[in-house]
Amino acid sequence: MSRVFYRLASSAISASTKRVANELAERSGNVAPPLVRRQLLDSNQLQRLSVTLDRPRLYSDVLVDSDEERGPGGPLAAGTPLPPGYHLAYFTPAVCTGELGLDGIDVSYSPSPPFTRRMWAGGRLRWEKDNPLRVGDEATEATRLVSAEAKVTRNGEEMIVVGIEKTFANARGRALVDRRDWVFRTQLSGGPVAAAAGQINPAAGAYDDVIPPLPAPSGPSVRSRDFLQTPVSLFRFSALTFNGHKIHYSRPWCREVEGHRDIVVHGPLNLINMLDFWRDEKGGAGYMIPQSIRYRATAPFYAGEKYRALLEEDDGGRTTVKMWGSDGQGNLRVGMIGDLVD
Repeated sequence: MSRVFYRLASSAISASTKRVANELAERSGNVAPPLVRRQLLDSNQLQRLSVTLDRPRLYSDVLVDSDEERGPGGPLAAGTPLPPGYHLAYFTPAVCTGELGLDGIDVSYSPSPPFTRRMWAGGRLRWEKDNPLRVGDEATEATRLVSAEAKVTRNGEEMIVVGIEKTFANARGRALVDRRDWVFRTQLSGGPVAAAAGQINPAAGAYDDVIPPLPAPSGPSVRSRDFLQTPVSLFRFSALTFNGHKIHYSRPWCREVEGHRDIVVHGPLNLINMLDFWRDEKGGAGYMIPQSIRYRATAPFYAGEKYRALLEEDDGGRTTVKMWGSDGQGNLRVGMIGDLVD
């Protein structure tokens, strides 16, 4: 599933696909009021996210795990600010199992069939830098549907692109606006789907023979960081975010139903990793947050396959992060790109 999601057009779309998009779009704007939820931002959820990311310290002076060398970790103090992106561990889906889609997703903002297969395509976040979300806040999340548009890829596949906007606030006012774009593709029919020929199968021992060398930094202003997700790390992130989407934990579903070569890395997980990379490179020992990030996912990454983020800053307070990986056929491709404003 290596198609590039943002290479879309609006021509040659069938009437039925336009109708599905229009029906969903009627719920956007002022037609339907925002869905407002309230939650106490507890220490435990933030602590668990940090250790899931293999970060024993939330900040340089804030320990979240315990061992003999580092000492005891404990509950985070009230008032501890959430690092950028860590709000994704809160306000998780709150629907009964029987109301989930066949692939395990929350269908609250899904178009009607046959557009049932969701992929996280990108989005943008904008923070209020003087009002971070903090441990102990009783926060609100207001979610509204802002767009639903029929699109077609260059190879003629029709899909629905859905935009959701979430506004997070605390007692001091607005803290964050989080716009998310999802792509919904048509459900698969018939029997099992085989992964594309020539794609990597790490279990078969062919990985090292097929994957190309990952790109090196092109100059002194470029920094790199490698990632390698495992079925365990992806399961833990799914559990923490209460995400039932089968592409993130069921290898049979990925390979036999969706046509992926392995378990898919979460888009939000890569978003958080981008933001952590940015704040680590900024050198801040304590709390640090950007003004905004705009990002898009262009191809999936898979469990068991190493991929690399390259970060480059300019002189104007802007940073670009590109995540590179394999297309499974011996070629490199960018799977995710983020543009940050300090």
